Order: sequence, then structure tokens, then C-alpha cells
Amino acid sequence: MTLRVNVQYAFSGAEVPKRAAIVKWVRAALEDSAVEGMELVVRIVDEEESADLNLRYRHKPGPTNVLSFSYTEPGVVQAGPGLLGDIVICAPVVAREARLHGGDVVAHWAHMVVHGIMHLRGYDHIHEHDAKIMEQMESRVVRRLGFADPYA
Repeated sequence: MTLRVNVQYAFSGAEVPKRAAIVKWVRAALEDSAVEGMELVVRIVDEEESADLNLRYRHKPGPTNVLSFSYTEPGVVQAGPGLLGDIVICAPVVAREARLHGGDVVAHWAHMVVHGIMHLRGYDHIHEHDAKIMEQMESRVVRRLGFADPYA
């Protein structure tokens, strides 16, 4: 699969995964997709940038764990052939959530990458039925990566 993953670090810290891990998780989440020649960005940010993007694009205050910006959604101008989208992950929020739930930080990072990819693939969790489908897909990928089911 020819997939170009551009990982951008606007935030660094001990708990932030290396590029190789992020690329592995992205590829696992896209394994059954036609992504030949596709490109996407995974950007790791601080709470300020996450909050700014969350307010600007979702009209919700404060930082959030992951935001996905698809280039193939209805109403969005196609940015060019091969561009799948951008995923923005807020490192401090992900670390805080993992500690709060007593989970493995690396597993939570993997889940957030997979979750963001599912949004790029067109899945959502606004309605209960759609959320169940998305959660099942995420669980399958995360378990295949060797982590516990995030929804168990």
C-alpha cells in the first residue's frame, strides 16, 4: 500500500509516540481501504492549538483529544488527488485521559489515531447506530494491533 503519512510535531514530550508507531497505527486503520497513492497528515499539538481548532471548526470551547479534517466530505472542496485529510491530536489531552481512566498511554494514543482515521473514512458517532459501527471497527483494529478493546 502506497500511503504517505506526514507526521508533524508541534508538541513534544515523553509520552508522545514516535513517527514509526503513528504510521503503523494509521496503516492498520486503513488496511482494508483503497488508499493507493493517498496522503494524510497527523499533527501532534498542544492544548492551545487544539482549542483554537475545536472552536473554529466545531464551535466548541476547549481542547479535545482528536480532530479529523477530511478532504472528501460533502461540501468540502477536494484539495487535490490523493489527499485523504488531516488528523490533529492533542498530546496533553490524550495523556490526561489515559491517566484518568487508568489505561495504557500508548494504547490510548493508538486508539486516538485509529479513531481519527475512522472519521477520515467517513464514520461518525453522532447517532447511536453509527457509533456502534464505528466502535466495532475501532475495536477490531486496536485489538489487531495488540491492545485491549478501548470500549470493553
